[in-house]
Formats: sequence, structure tokens, C-alpha cells
Amino acid sequence: MLKKLIPLFLLFLSSVSFAQKKPLDHTVYNNWEAVGTKQLSNNGLWAAYVINKQEGDAVLYLNNLMSNIKRNIARGANLQFSKDSKYAAFTIKPLYKDTREAKIKKKKPDEMTKDSLGIANLDNFDILKIPRVKSYKMPEDGAIVIAYLLDKPLDTVKKTKPTGTSPSTEKKEDSAIAFADEPDTKGKQEGTDLIFKNLTTGTLRIFKYVTDYSFNKNGKQLVFACSGSKKDKSAPTGVFLFNTEKGTLKTLVKGKGNFKSFTFNEEGEYLVFLGENSPEKKEIKDFEIYYNAPTLDTAQILVDKAIPGMPEKWAISGDGNLKFSKDSRKLYLGIAPIKTPKDTTLVDFENAKLDIWSYKDDYLQPMQLKNLEKDLKKSYLSSFEVFSSEPKIVPLTDVKLPDAIPVTEGNANFVLAWTDYDNRIQAQWTGSTPRDYYLVDTKTGAKKKIIEGLNGSATASPAGKYILYFDKKTSNWYTYNVLTAKITYLNNGLNVKFVDEDNDVPEDPASYGIAAWTEEDKTVLIYDKYDIWEFSPDGKNAPQNITNGFGRQNKLTFRYEKLNPESKFLDKKATIWLNTFNNTTKEHGWYKKAIGNRNNPELVVMEKMVYTDLVKAKDAERFIFDKGNYENSPNVYVSTDMKAQVKLSNTNPQQKEYNWGTADLVKWTTPKGFNSEGILYKPENFDPAKKYPMIVYFYEKLSDGLYSYQAPAPTPSRLNIPYFVSNGYLVFAPDISYETGYPGRSAEEFINSGVESLKKNAWVDGSKIGIQGQSWGGYQVAHLITRTDMYAAAWAGAPVVNMTSAYGGMRWESGMNRQFQYERTQSRIGATLWEKPELYVENSPLFKLPNVKTPVVIMSNDADGAVPWYQGIEMFTGLRRLGKPVWLLNYNNEAHNLMQRQNRKDIQIREQQFFDYYLKGAKAPAWMVNGIPATEKGKSWGFELTNEKP
Repeated sequence: MLKKLIPLFLLFLSSVSFAQKKPLDHTVYNNWEAVGTKQLSNNGLWAAYVINKQEGDAVLYLNNLMSNIKRNIARGANLQFSKDSKYAAFTIKPLYKDTREAKIKKKKPDEMTKDSLGIANLDNFDILKIPRVKSYKMPEDGAIVIAYLLDKPLDTVKKTKPTGTSPSTEKKEDSAIAFADEPDTKGKQEGTDLIFKNLTTGTLRIFKYVTDYSFNKNGKQLVFACSGSKKDKSAPTGVFLFNTEKGTLKTLVKGKGNFKSFTFNEEGEYLVFLGENSPEKKEIKDFEIYYNAPTLDTAQILVDKAIPGMPEKWAISGDGNLKFSKDSRKLYLGIAPIKTPKDTTLVDFENAKLDIWSYKDDYLQPMQLKNLEKDLKKSYLSSFEVFSSEPKIVPLTDVKLPDAIPVTEGNANFVLAWTDYDNRIQAQWTGSTPRDYYLVDTKTGAKKKIIEGLNGSATASPAGKYILYFDKKTSNWYTYNVLTAKITYLNNGLNVKFVDEDNDVPEDPASYGIAAWTEEDKTVLIYDKYDIWEFSPDGKNAPQNITNGFGRQNKLTFRYEKLNPESKFLDKKATIWLNTFNNTTKEHGWYKKAIGNRNNPELVVMEKMVYTDLVKAKDAERFIFDKGNYENSPNVYVSTDMKAQVKLSNTNPQQKEYNWGTADLVKWTTPKGFNSEGILYKPENFDPAKKYPMIVYFYEKLSDGLYSYQAPAPTPSRLNIPYFVSNGYLVFAPDISYETGYPGRSAEEFINSGVESLKKNAWVDGSKIGIQGQSWGGYQVAHLITRTDMYAAAWAGAPVVNMTSAYGGMRWESGMNRQFQYERTQSRIGATLWEKPELYVENSPLFKLPNVKTPVVIMSNDADGAVPWYQGIEMFTGLRRLGKPVWLLNYNNEAHNLMQRQNRKDIQIREQQFFDYYLKGAKAPAWMVNGIPATEKGKSWGFELTNEKP
């Protein structure tokens, strides 16, 4: 008898445990946590990671992985370890409540709370905090030093003036730092104090009125610009170079000006920067490039607009980048046409304001206006031989050939350049443009066209011997031999696809990409859907599947994880880590593979988890990463082999107090015989003896995210899945595959059949099923309710309902016309409006609105830059005319997906109230019954429940 009672007692305890768990409510969002940035010290001894809250103060954690000592820094962020792993620097953000209060009081920027800087001594865990810091920098290698720029000058400004041309004073203790009572508010362009500190010796140096600064790579040189001061006539102005080892200061430029873009060569000996000393009121500034070397007493003007080789009416761009070649022999710089200054004599109100659209324009006017600021700052790559006896620049790009990239870190005698000039108009209906690729000689500027009309991508190999390119039209990979000009068809004769096997849009499929090159461009590794192939770029050796087809045989997708960001080549003797996804079970994990042998990849770990952001210590075999799944909040782990894993964090312990949920993979066969799958989310306290309402959420394919964690959060637009699951709903996310020309029918085929399959279960309440989707999902919601009345409630975010009117409209966020979307990409019609108008009508829910019997809410925002918001208006006014229950939410000045958190919170409540009313029989809120009159806008939100029916 006792044996029979024990299982019943345990079942009772389990039921009590479930009953005690609360459903999620809308108050939980702000404190829900997520893993932020994470990193390891070079020696692998220290781990640092940030745990963020959705709204509130983050925490930075520092863990000693040997002693297991942990230190948490409230509001810490942007951490950087010193090269010797003995120090860590980080910013400390202001308290969230203080920032919020300052915004409420509408304080001026200078009155707002500011970041602080923290410097931790990792030997004794002493932490020094410096208030009101704008920025800080530590060198990449070498010296253990730091420099930080204060938000406003120290009190020492009043007491100490720099002597001579030296803009510095010595200080030994940070405790002496105290800010001036009244910052100089008149000279807004004036710099502030730059503090240099040697972390090993504690030596401190203060530099006054600094506007910009930079270390060289090894930290032995610190360059900075000083603005001077209107109040202090003896204040330093110009550019200075501080030797951090010797403590000496060198004046590079003396006098006022705008100096920026400080760039050292690889060894840190040579320095270049942009500078101008044009009159303050002059609109178009005359920038020059300054140069300094150890043998020079001051910086010299290296390049100006009068230099030989400069095109007529062109000049140095103040917005261009400066970059030395790896061998320091060449300098790459940006030039641009001299801009026309504004005519200040024109009277604004007497002149017309208009945009003129021309059929000959490369880009439509909205795209031109969208990119106006970027285009005004556009610069064109040029080269300069640093040690040439006859200084000149060589323009490598121009208006018709605008883009280029140096090869072999700039050492090559050519750059790879490309252009879509004369092909841009077709982007209106294709969404992309074919490009021509050139090799441009860095000494002469001579251009050699190597690829014409490529619809795909091309890159230079690391050693510069080949140009590797993929052609979407042929679905093939090719190399161009720079020395011989020979083109090699790499995947010739292989029956394996190297393009998206699941492509279901009327556009040429994309490639899976490349993994890496081996030393000196000997071979290149390219992906298919599952495996990694090794190709000889000259075609002399047959391609080899280095993962032995093991991926395809087992439906495992292998992807190379590059753990050293500085490496250019993959060592063929190396053992690489493979980020692995099981396409059948949706599990994630890791395999290892020795490149030099032909054995199968070696399993390390595969779990019902999602792994993200694997980072390796620079000088140690230790990794940091995070992992989680739907049931387990992602946490930070460290490991030396990825098998034995040590958990460092414990995010969201409060989750155990709530009725959470489970995620299961479900499969079914559609009416046409297609195999499909999706995710079914069920409450943690799921009882198969009960009937549950269900919400169907969809977009395209979602099942690969089976093990993704979904935090309860006020979402931009998608369904808040954990909230609804916790509150007693089933949520079903089906995958959809599409037939060109019939996106609406495809949605019916997969979504409806998946729902019908689940309705066979007694625990699904077939009369209480809702659907929700955003954007493309919103379109499918609108289509489905014109084709069936099986859904009790529908929510459509930013739907397109009239493809005939949307076809010629604009995506205002990018300035692109929408034609390409219907002909080539997501909308999948595959033809123009005038070629197949019947398909545009068939796939437009607007023409079938009389069939709608499902109550529906539409979200359509007036600042939507992707879907014209009048599409939602067309749907609303049509259904309103027909007397159908319909509501439209227009979040003012909001985008396609909600960006403002208060609006995200608002929509969660309305969505819950809407589905609760139609799927659970709850009371209707006032906004559904009576709406919100304009006279009550901003005063009432209508959340209160009523006893009335909508």
C-alpha cells in the first residue's frame, strides 16, 4: 500500500510546486538579465563579463579563474585588460535613476551625469575610480600605460600653468584630482585635461586643453592635439608627441588648428595626421597631411592640395582615413572634389525648395537624400610613396570607380577596386547591381579590368596572389591569378551545391561563404551547406572535402571558428574548432578537425543548447562563451577543452518562481506532401487533460531556433512568446517554404496544415486559435484571414495588403523603391506588375476583405521606413467600411519595428488584452470597446477592463 502511495504523493508535491509558480506579468521586464560583452585576459587567468538588465544598471564581473575570487563592479562597461594581465580598465556608467531624473528635468548636456573610469589592480584588487571621464585608451601591446580624457578641466587649471611650449604638469597621486567649480562654457571647442598614467610606476602626467589623442601600438608614443584657451593666453596649442618611456615631450605643430586622425605605422615610429588652420568662419576647410619621424624635430606637411598628381579642383578630404602599408612604404589617404560653399547672399524665403526626380539619375532622389551626409563626406582612395624622392599622390579611385581596398595589408603594388557605375538604375527592380572589378596600380594609377558584370562578390587572397570571386548567376566559385591573369573554375565537375540549397525566392541563390586561406595562398577553404572543401586556387590539385562529407551524411553544418582575429592564414598543421549545428535535432556544439589529416571531425560536445561568442585567451588555451536554451537563461562559462565547463554567472534566478515553458520540435506533412516542422511552446505546468488556447506566430523559417532562449521582454513587434506561454497559452511557430508567384497560398499550405495537425491533440482548443505576425508575417496574417475563418483572433503588424499599390512605393528608411522586393526577393511574385497583374491581385488581401470574419488588430506606424503605413490604413478602412471588428494602432513617429521602450511596453498589454478577450473569454479593455478619442490622447490609455463587448 505504501509503495502505491509514494508515487501519488510525489505527483501531489509536483502539482503543488507547479501551482505555486506565478505566471509572468508585465512588471517583470525591466530586471530581466542578459549576458553582455565578455573577454579573457591574455594569460587566461582573468575572465570579465557584463550582465545587463533590460532597464536599469548593468554589472561588470571580474573572475580570477585560479583562486575563484570574484569582484563585481556596479555599472561597469567597456573593459580592457592590460597586455601583462595585471590591470583592467573600464568605464562606470551613471546610475540609471540619476540619468532618468536628469532627463525628466531636461538638464543640459553639461549638467547630465557622466561616466567614470575604473582602473583595477588585479594583484590586490584595488580599484581606483576617476569621475567624469569622456574616454580612455590603452595601447594594444608593450607599455602598461593608460590615457584618459576628462569631461572638464581639473582644479589645477587655476593653480598651475604650463611652462614654455610644454602643455603638461606632473602629478603623483590621483587623489589630488579635483574639478574646477565652473567649467568654461563659452569656449565649447576648447579641449580638456588628458591624464597619462604609467600603471607600473604610478607616474602621472596631465596635459591641458586636449581635443584628441592616440597611442601607437606598443604604447611608447602618445600623440595629442591641444586647442588652447580663450581665457589662458599661455595655454598650449598644436600637436604634441609624448615619449612614455623617457617622459619627454616633442612639439610637432605649434599654433591653433583642427588636428585629427592620428595614425602610426606598424612599428610606431612614423606618424601622420590631418590638420587645418583655416579661418574659423570659412565653410570649406583646407586640410593637409602632416608627417613625423624620429629624425624630424617637428611635423612636416607631407601632402596638400598642390601636390603633383592631385586632380584639378580636388583636395585632401578631412573625412578620409589615413593608413600606412604594413611595410610603411606607402600611405593610403582620401581625396575628394572641393565642395561648393553656400551662397550666403541668398534669401531663404525667396527661393524654391524642391526635389527634381530624373529618369537618368543613378539613384532615386529619396536614396540620394538618405545618403546625402555620407556622400558629402565621401573620399576617394589614393596612395603616396612615403620615401619617394619625387613626392606625388596617385589617385586610385574616382567618381566612376569609387571603391577600393588595399591588398596584403597595403604592401601589394595594386589595390582591388570595384564599381557599379552605369548599372545602378536597375537596383530599382533587382535590389542589387552587377559590379566590374579592377586592379589599380598604386604607383601609376593604371586600371586593369579583371571581372565584368559580376553579380556576386570578390575578395583578394591574403598574400595577394589571387582574386577569389563567386558568381550568383552560375552558382560557381572562381579565382583570377594576379600574375598570369588566368581564371580557374574551382568547383568544376563537383555535384555538390555551394549555394543556398533552401533558396525559395525568385533570385539567384547566395553562396555559403569561405572559411579561410592556408599559408601563402596555397589553398582556400569554402563551405557547402554542411561541409568544408579545400581548393587549390590554380586548379592543379583536385578539390578535397576536408570534413569527409561527414557533415552531409549526418546533417551537421560545420563552420570554422576563427579564434585569433590577427591571423591571416590557417596553418595546415593546426587543429581547428568547428561551430556545429545539427539540422535534424537543432542541437548546437563543437567538433575539432586536424587540417593536415583526412579523418572525420572529432566530436567535442553537442547539446540541446545554443552556444554564442566563443573567445579564446591570446596566450593560453582557455575559452569563454555563453550558452543557454529556451528553458535555461544563457550564462557565461569558461573551459580549457570545451568538455569540462565551469559556469561563472547565474542570470535570472527569479525565473524559477514563474511558470515557464518548454520548446518541442513538431513535424507534419502538408496537403501537397511537403515535410515541414516547427516549434511548439507549452507551459511548464502543461496538463494534457486540459484544453489550451493557441497562438500561431510565424515569419518564414523559425525551427532552427528551437533551443534559443527568449526572455520575457516588451518586443519591437514579434510575439512575446514566454509571456503568453507562462499565462496558459500554447504557441506554435511553423516553418514555411514558398512557391514563386504564390506566397499567400504557400502560407496557407504550411501554416494551416500545421495547425490542423496540432488540433488532432485533445489538449488544443481548436475554437480558440489566434495568429500573430509582423511585416512579412503581418502580410501572411492578413492573407490567411481572407481565406479561412478557422482563427478566432488575428494581429497583423505592418502588413502589406495591396501589392498593386505597394509595388511602386518607397522604402523610406533606405530610399529604395519596392519593386525589387516583389520581383526578386521576399514577396516572391517573380514578375513585374504589368507582366502578371493577376498574381499581384491574388496575393493582395485587400481584394478579399469581404471574406474576413476574424477580429483583427493592425499595427501601422506613421514613420515606418520599410512598409508604407498607408497599407495598414487601406486594410483598416476597408474592414471598417465592411463593418468588421478591426483596430489600428499607430505609434506616432515610430519605425517599422517599435524602437521606443514605452511603446514596446504599451503594445504588450494591448496584445495580451486582445487575445485574452477572444481566446480566453476575459473582459474587454476600454480601448477595444470605445477606442481613445483624440481629446483624451495622452490622458487615457484605455487599459481598464469593462463588462461591455467591443
